[in-house]
Amino acid sequence: MVTNMKKTELRSKPLAAKLPANAGRTRPGIGHRDREETRKKILAAMGRLLARKGSKGLGINAIAREARVDKVLIYRYFGGLDQLYRAFALEGNTFPSLEEVAEGRLRELPNLPSAEAAKAIILGFGHALRRRPITKEIMRWELQEKNQLTDALAKERERQSQQWLALAPNLHDVDLAAVASILVAGQVFLTLRAKTADTYNGINLDSESGWKRIEDAVALLSDLFFQHAATTGQKALRDPGRACVREVQP
Repeated sequence: MVTNMKKTELRSKPLAAKLPANAGRTRPGIGHRDREETRKKILAAMGRLLARKGSKGLGINAIAREARVDKVLIYRYFGGLDQLYRAFALEGNTFPSLEEVAEGRLRELPNLPSAEAAKAIILGFGHALRRRPITKEIMRWELQEKNQLTDALAKERERQSQQWLALAPNLHDVDLAAVASILVAGQVFLTLRAKTADTYNGINLDSESGWKRIEDAVALLSDLFFQHAATTGQKALRDPGRACVREVQP
């Protein structure tokens, strides 16, 4: 019997020797990847809820159910609802990028005349907004209340718009930011209004032909602005001292 036990031990030793040194241990990087995947699932779930139910559908329990994760993970990876809001503002793909707004013409934009490039961005933003249910719900929410998320989203959008405006040429004695704000805000309002109204001033907000009328008007106003800017610029060349007034004012 002893002989049999020794034979058994001898046979088992080589098997134990063949086991890898890190048997039973988690491979490096797996935990990090799992964490990132879970964070993405939670942020995506929040976006779906916002698009489907609006701001009233948001909450720790609802987001956890939508993401199919334990709500403890939301607190572990984000800290709480307010921190989740801030992360969503920065990582949730909540607003269209310049590449999306350019609609495949991003490389072409620097070579376009300033008037054409600006018009393409302004109209492209309107197109992108109408394709984005999450962005529309966010903007609608911002009009209704101010909280951690709407504040963070507004700041992120403002940062983005300032980057876009920085690409524009220096126009003397004309306010491109103010004009662009009016043209963009008009499209934003009509896009949000389309959820609760089919028409506005006789324009069908539920048809391609109606939006074509709006886009043609935006393009016309943009062209008129840049024509005015060109005329003002020519006057500035004849009177350079006047053109520098805005730049030297405290």
